[in-house]
Amino acid sequence: MKTGPYKLNRLLSSVLGYAGIGRLLAALGLLSGLISPALAQPKEHLFWLLRDLPPLTIFEGPKKGQGVIDQLMPLLIAGMPQYEHTLIRVNRARGMQMLHEESFTCDPSLVWSKEREQWITYSIPAFRVVSNGLVIRREDRSVLEPFLSNGEVDLAALLASGQQKVGVIAERRYGEFLDTLLQQAPAGALTPHYGNDALGSLLQMQRLGRLQVVLGYWPEIRYQAHQENLADEQLEFYPVKGTGNYMPVYIGCSNTPQGRQAISEINRLLRALPREHLGPLYADWLDPQRRKDYLKETKAFFEHQATQ
Repeated sequence: MKTGPYKLNRLLSSVLGYAGIGRLLAALGLLSGLISPALAQPKEHLFWLLRDLPPLTIFEGPKKGQGVIDQLMPLLIAGMPQYEHTLIRVNRARGMQMLHEESFTCDPSLVWSKEREQWITYSIPAFRVVSNGLVIRREDRSVLEPFLSNGEVDLAALLASGQQKVGVIAERRYGEFLDTLLQQAPAGALTPHYGNDALGSLLQMQRLGRLQVVLGYWPEIRYQAHQENLADEQLEFYPVKGTGNYMPVYIGCSNTPQGRQAISEINRLLRALPREHLGPLYADWLDPQRRKDYLKETKAFFEHQATQ
């Protein structure tokens, strides 16, 4: 049965009285005034993709939540109140898939690559990390000696020799220079490992003598080695010739209008963040010998970036 405005008004009058109707309508008017702006302008939902990548992000263990990005994220979120932020734990493959889709997603720990730039929009450098290198057990040092010069390994020559397989994490980007070497590697020169604990599995293979050489970030390997009950003294790290000591890490978002707008906001925040605080977040994970050099070079790098 339909009820017209006049009949509805009489019904309300009989129940509430005319004064009651006035108070009810006033309350409804106030409520609609509070609700309407929120309904008219909902916050866009930004999904942050986080991978278990010590010492940048640490999901489990005694240092859970103490990684560099773990401590950077609250600063980014606080500086972007116009968005509704949600943190999602993903593996590498799922994260890349989501960035490739028409979604509003960002990843705070990406290495730049020309291929990815087609579907990811990148920030300015967010921070720097020690470049990838080769890790061996100290007792296996002799396998790298023919390829060493000034403390650096000629990885191209090592791969071409076919003498040793190099363990790598499948589908990881190691930086443009190393990615090119890996793509040109002869068949059978690499031992790629998949899975969420790929690095741990490679270190296990190395400990058991089934693999001598592993490519990776030294701080990440040191952290993971501790989880595998391997002491620093058992491993040695060698930089790769041609890579440079350090490499930048970027924040990347899906290459959509929303993603590009978010990156402009992220760049503004990155330029304003206190570098004297961010630098030590990563430096604290380095061995004392490298820590001082890292802080000095990183300070100079970001001071130069600020003038660009």
